[in-house]
Amino acid sequence: MNQKINVIVTGGSGFVGRRLVEELEGRVILFGRKPPYNYKGKFYNIDITPSFDYREYMDEVHTVIHCAARVHIMDENAEDPLSDFREINTFGTLNLAQQAADAGVKRFIFVSSIKVNGEGTTLNKPYHYNDPALPEDAYGQSKAEAEVGLRNIAKETGMEVVIIRPPLVYGQGVKANFAAIMKLASKNLPLPLGAIHNKRSLVSLENLIDLITTCIDHPKAANETFLVSDDQDVSTTELLNKMALAAGKKPWLIPVPMKLIQLAAAMLGKKAVADRLCGSLQVDISHTKEVLSWTPPITLEQGLERCFHNRKN
Repeated sequence: MNQKINVIVTGGSGFVGRRLVEELEGRVILFGRKPPYNYKGKFYNIDITPSFDYREYMDEVHTVIHCAARVHIMDENAEDPLSDFREINTFGTLNLAQQAADAGVKRFIFVSSIKVNGEGTTLNKPYHYNDPALPEDAYGQSKAEAEVGLRNIAKETGMEVVIIRPPLVYGQGVKANFAAIMKLASKNLPLPLGAIHNKRSLVSLENLIDLITTCIDHPKAANETFLVSDDQDVSTTELLNKMALAAGKKPWLIPVPMKLIQLAAAMLGKKAVADRLCGSLQVDISHTKEVLSWTPPITLEQGLERCFHNRKN
């Protein structure tokens, strides 16, 4: 990428944004709540809202990479979650994009979500980049509506829009369910998950960052939608085995039938947990690879090893 290109990154204090800023080094104008540790570039404490005026920050900016979002919450308890998600993820995104287009920004990269496609797939029938949007929750709907609005802005203004839909992203600093599973793997406890025959797509933080930076100035990325993964789908059982090995442990999984796990979870009021452990969610990234001549630079095993290595240090 041209060293002189100015790139605005939103969500610079988030999981993806922090790593992206490190990769781009001094070429970034950062919007966020706080700068990453040792960050010495331009930083503005700016939230993404439907009304904020960004124009003074847009001079000589080539690309906006929009990572900021109201994130998906497992136990959402807001009275009107869709309105809350739309405030930032839809209307805030479109306000930022419209002002970027008006300022002459060439390209707007939107980090969306595979939840735009839905919550799960039939085994070995992955989502494709051109499948219709079928979000099942408020977060996914807010992202899907933002995508529609961005495409309209691109048509009306000529600003290039790139949409990237990642599945679960893991890497150093990952939190929530993936961090909990990593902790279990590192303790090497016996788990009744040795016979899960699903398939799930994941993407390491390194692979996602590599795709985002590829899209900054790749001529064929303009106005495309890209799905991304490690290109290495795994079952829950396979993932736990790989995690244990990455943690330097011997896998210890008990082959309890999947249907028994689902029945027990339902009786305990944990059906959603069992659905995530036993269900499939696969993405087909052939379009991404073909259009961009791109392949994930690291494997799933390498990504997991880096997670555990960084945890130890």
